[in-house]
Amino acid sequence: MLYIIAILVTFKNNPLYIQSFTEADDALKLHHIVHCSLDVVDERVNNPKKSGPMLNETFLGLLYPTENYKVYGYLTNTKVKFILVTTDLDVKDADVRNFFRRFHAAYVDAVSNPFHVPGKKITSRTFADRVSSIVKSFGLSSTV
Repeated sequence: MLYIIAILVTFKNNPLYIQSFTEADDALKLHHIVHCSLDVVDERVNNPKKSGPMLNETFLGLLYPTENYKVYGYLTNTKVKFILVTTDLDVKDADVRNFFRRFHAAYVDAVSNPFHVPGKKITSRTFADRVSSIVKSFGLSSTV
């Protein structure tokens, strides 16, 4: 079974959108993994010496692997952090980049809504449906 959590976090680490795509009852464990990964994102952003050529790159790549999960990160120009946790241990970077690119576009559309209050949680049903379709198509681009 493929587990994915998609999370958006402001630069102050306040969650804007958290969605778990799992039927298991381990949501608390996955949320803990996501919050631990925020420290890794901060470390990579605050230590440009280590990330050198990736300084202007929005895709942060694999933040850290565990026995059962891989955690990927993405940072927008406005310092919004996207975190992806997956059990697909053989996932390709191209698929993850495509996921974040599509997820970022959905996020931009959601916060561009004139009724959205900046800094508040995203409660749009359209956004949630769009994220669900992105997750369902995760990894399928390599087979096409």
